[in-house]
Amino acid sequence: MKRTLARFVLPLVLMSVTAFAQSKASPAPDTPPATASKVGIINVQQAILLTNEGKRDLEALESKFAPKRTELQNLQKEVEDMKKQLNTQGDKLNEEARNKLVKDIDTKQKSLQRNLEDAQQDFQSQQSDIVNRIGQKLMEVVDKYAKANSYSAILDVSNPQSPVLWAASNSDVTKEIADAYNAQSNVPAPAPAAPAPRPSSSSKPATPGPSASKATPK
Repeated sequence: MKRTLARFVLPLVLMSVTAFAQSKASPAPDTPPATASKVGIINVQQAILLTNEGKRDLEALESKFAPKRTELQNLQKEVEDMKKQLNTQGDKLNEEARNKLVKDIDTKQKSLQRNLEDAQQDFQSQQSDIVNRIGQKLMEVVDKYAKANSYSAILDVSNPQSPVLWAASNSDVTKEIADAYNAQSNVPAPAPAAPAPRPSSSSKPATPGPSASKATPK
């Protein structure tokens, strides 16, 4: 549960971009001449994250859900504290008090699970809206770029199941497409996040907490 609450997961929704891109991959009426033989690759997921619009809107979404994440983390801590109380004091409580504590834990645990599922569903729905909106405009940029640079095909390799096994590094047009998108959208790059304030020399050093094991990326 702890790792689930740490962050609403972006890549889960971005995986849908591949299917979206494939649905847009049918040849346009004015396809390049048969002499064109260049083939490029693009990571559509990465391209969306490289656009200024994608960075701005996805970061705003993360900030929007930060209070909800904190609320869920606090609720989880309440559940954990109640479980610790049951483990350490359960045998000292009378039957009525113990049964009430068990019931309270179960009620709060179910509330946490419902709130978590609702928050994740809401987050992923809004995230999907952002991705699909930018993805649709990105496909228009891909179309223009491919025709202007005489590409006969540009393949999306963002799906782990992509049939592309190898491609030369100079065939990757992900950054070029993102740059072209930024130039067309006129959305400025988001300002870099402000660095965390450094403690003054007179302040007492913070006591380091227990070392945490590395979480498996989701």
